[in-house]
Amino acid sequence: MTDEPDDHDHEFSAGQGLDEDYEEFTLDPPELNADPTAVDPVDTRVITDALDRRNIADDQVDVEQLLDVGLSYMGINRFEEATGTFERAAMYAEEDSLEAQEAWVNKGVAHAELEEYDEAIGAYEEALRIDDDSEHAATAETNLAYALWEFGRHEEALEHAERAVEIDPRFAQAWYNRGFFLLERGLAEDAVTAFNNAIRLGHRNADVLEEKARALEETGEHEEAEEVAEEAERLRQERERELVEEHGGSGPVNERAPGEQAGGAGGAGRGGGLGGNSGAGLGGDLEESLGGGIDGFESEDGGR
Repeated sequence: MTDEPDDHDHEFSAGQGLDEDYEEFTLDPPELNADPTAVDPVDTRVITDALDRRNIADDQVDVEQLLDVGLSYMGINRFEEATGTFERAAMYAEEDSLEAQEAWVNKGVAHAELEEYDEAIGAYEEALRIDDDSEHAATAETNLAYALWEFGRHEEALEHAERAVEIDPRFAQAWYNRGFFLLERGLAEDAVTAFNNAIRLGHRNADVLEEKARALEETGEHEEAEEVAEEAERLRQERERELVEEHGGSGPVNERAPGEQAGGAGGAGRGGGLGGNSGAGLGGDLEESLGGGIDGFESEDGGR
């Protein structure tokens, strides 16, 4: 066994070095200085956002295009990338504008798809802070209701579902979610009314009918409940046949459309409709969840 060398006996090269004031190697230019009391020191996005602001003027950013990119990420289930894109859209949108609100709602949808419900709640609350009575408010409220439910804050979830239908009484998806929350609270008669409103407004699928049948059972309407349950099963089988035909009978069939959330609420987006409801979004029919489940998210398109 050889003896360990004393300390560090390797002789490194040495030179004259550089003056302390040599600026070319400065790693912290004044533009990137940040208040350590206001910034998480481990948040690597701080430098990225600072560089964005320094190198790209606000008037050079097309916020609508950023929103479309985010929704494209949602469409291929790249939800983490979507959250970052929507965050940048909100950053470059005019402060407290409808575009900023749209970005926050969609950011919440992406977080919810990742089951990051705490972050989703924060995004929806920021959207509602901007405007709690705008064209995006009902979607923000019903999405917030879903995220709160998944986060275990059930009583608050019903409050926001109620608020969603107050803002937009023709929001079928919000009526469905309201019915689900009421049924979970044991208010079966009120739940039946909510489900009927959702169906009357065009939100008729197997999940809604299954929840309505469950509510009818709770109210003692067993015969009607059985009829509704049979219709729900028929609709589900028809949907499965359509999917098989669409796939040509080859390979496994995934009933969920790209970006679709199993169990959810309303939403915000451009294109199909995560949850397939009022507004535009990304999905279609939802797989059942939570015993039928509250409805899935849709993304807000801002009417564009």
